[in-house]
Amino acid sequence: MGVILDRPGVTDADRKQRAELVARAAELVPLLARNARRTEDERRVAEENIAALTDAGLLRITQPKRYGGWEVDFRTKLEIVRELARGCGSTAWVVSLLTGGAWYLGLWNEQVQSDVWGADPDARVAGVVAPGGTAELVDGGYRVSGRWAYCSGSLHAQWLFLGVPILRSDSDTDSDTDSDTDSGTDSTPVDFGSVLLPAADVTIEDTWFVTGMRGSGSNTVVARDVFVPRHRFVSAPRLLSGQTDTPFRDEATYRAPFAASVPTDLVGPQLGLARAALDLVLDLVLAKAPTRGIAHTEYASQTEAPTVQVAVARAASLIEIAELLAYRAAADVDEAGWRGELPEHRERARIRMAVAQAIVHARDAIRELVSVHGAASFAESNPLQRIWRDSEVASRHAVANPDISAQLYGRALLGLAEGPHSTL
Repeated sequence: MGVILDRPGVTDADRKQRAELVARAAELVPLLARNARRTEDERRVAEENIAALTDAGLLRITQPKRYGGWEVDFRTKLEIVRELARGCGSTAWVVSLLTGGAWYLGLWNEQVQSDVWGADPDARVAGVVAPGGTAELVDGGYRVSGRWAYCSGSLHAQWLFLGVPILRSDSDTDSDTDSDTDSGTDSTPVDFGSVLLPAADVTIEDTWFVTGMRGSGSNTVVARDVFVPRHRFVSAPRLLSGQTDTPFRDEATYRAPFAASVPTDLVGPQLGLARAALDLVLDLVLAKAPTRGIAHTEYASQTEAPTVQVAVARAASLIEIAELLAYRAAADVDEAGWRGELPEHRERARIRMAVAQAIVHARDAIRELVSVHGAASFAESNPLQRIWRDSEVASRHAVANPDISAQLYGRALLGLAEGPHSTL
């Protein structure tokens, strides 16, 4: 789509790098497609895929250049993930979430980044932002326990960030403060955010048994009394207000607004799945057009049927709308980072709405294509049924909920306060 919907200040060198990385992703599509059934059956991304992505440098696209990463903008990441999803939705989902983890780490303090990438520049970071446990203040750090479901990429990560409220222990609580006598902690959080810990310090429960996106391995992480040093915590309220802990203020990618940036991780796989579905149906229709008609009609060729013509046109248009919405959202996030500004509430809500609608449009396109292709879409040998299932499951992520996004945007348009309706 050329240079449309890009942030100000993008140079020819930036676009050249983007084209190179997208081309690398395109080269991997045949491999990912060959391994898609295996990835689904084994319920984890095939290690051959991970090795190829690592060799291509595509798992380091959002890592700071200081550690050998590409430090790309969100528009570039979106195009790379979209391309990968043409081969395998689960693989693209894991790449999007792992690279999202690397970007998230770029917001943390220098010591944390050194802990992760100083010894191993290829170290990967997965996690869950939503609180799933607790972190009790102790001497020098936190004692972390809990369960965090849906941790995509955890099977391929060396480090994990986990959402927690910070609870004050009895020793840190004033004597006149009511406390939880059973746990020995004050039940009122003093802060909330994410702690970072090595994957070796937790266990992963095999809980991801689902209809679609089976290969994402989005299992449950369990921590039991794990000590986390004080510097491996980042405060969510600070991030939401535009304050990051990184001292490298010249890195525009990590100045992008947190709340507006996170939802963009979810849209790239949907765009690629929709494109893959369109290409597949067009190939199937055109290849069989001379001999395959439409049952119980007089159409001897599918391509002659106005219903088929309208359906593929509608699907293609829905995909184009989805891409335009997603690219604009990414460009807006990139521009905010480039300018070093936190967008107003209304603008952040509009970006989230755009991402949600892009996902809905991509999903609707896939539904249209499955219907026009008919019952053959659901043969186990037909990749279209996996694309459909992957899209249906991935599009239900809570952050992409279109009704919540519409509510938030509607409140913003009407001048109402943000309220307690969303933590992003």
